[in-house]
Amino acid sequence: MGMEVTVLKALVVDDHALVREVLMQTLKQLDKDVVCSGARNAEEALALLEAGKYDLMLLDLLMPGINGVNFLDTLRTRFPELPAVVVSALDDPEIMARAMRHGAAGFVPKASSREELLKALRTVMTGVVCLPSQLHEGAGGGHSIAERYGITPGQMRVLGLLSQGKTNREIANRLGLSEGTVRIHVSAILKALKVSNRSQAMLLVNRRKPNV
Repeated sequence: MGMEVTVLKALVVDDHALVREVLMQTLKQLDKDVVCSGARNAEEALALLEAGKYDLMLLDLLMPGINGVNFLDTLRTRFPELPAVVVSALDDPEIMARAMRHGAAGFVPKASSREELLKALRTVMTGVVCLPSQLHEGAGGGHSIAERYGITPGQMRVLGLLSQGKTNREIANRLGLSEGTVRIHVSAILKALKVSNRSQAMLLVNRRKPNV
């Protein structure tokens, strides 16, 4: 009996053909069994997603005809299991935070190196949300939120999903934890951040600017 080959199907959505091709070539470095498709806009992307299952999407926020953040909402509603990583020239922390709140599994600025992009994609493919470095930064001389507030790596993964508005059940399913464990993590995070609810925690994380 032969060994089954698992093929990773990836979709790149960008209206610039050259950028699309570069990203598709980069994706093929993730694994030897990667099949890449490209779409110029949201309409083409949705048609491809309806026609077959994909394991990963790379998405530009600036597309003709639709706001990229609104498209993330559509993806979260219609294809909730598809991790969508934003690859954008818009690297403002507020825009990054909006994308993460609306369901992005990661955000990689287009100015990043190929190695940085691949590292982020490998992180996302393990089921872990890849927060942009700008959203990790705290207010204390460039210290990360984890360092500033004493939050563990496990709690940071939960916090990353909290920043997307995920429920405890959704976080538990994504990270392979029980809901009870997630509740314990959330309680510890709120205590560490010195806030009283999830909304305040999200605001605190998403308002952080680098080196402020």
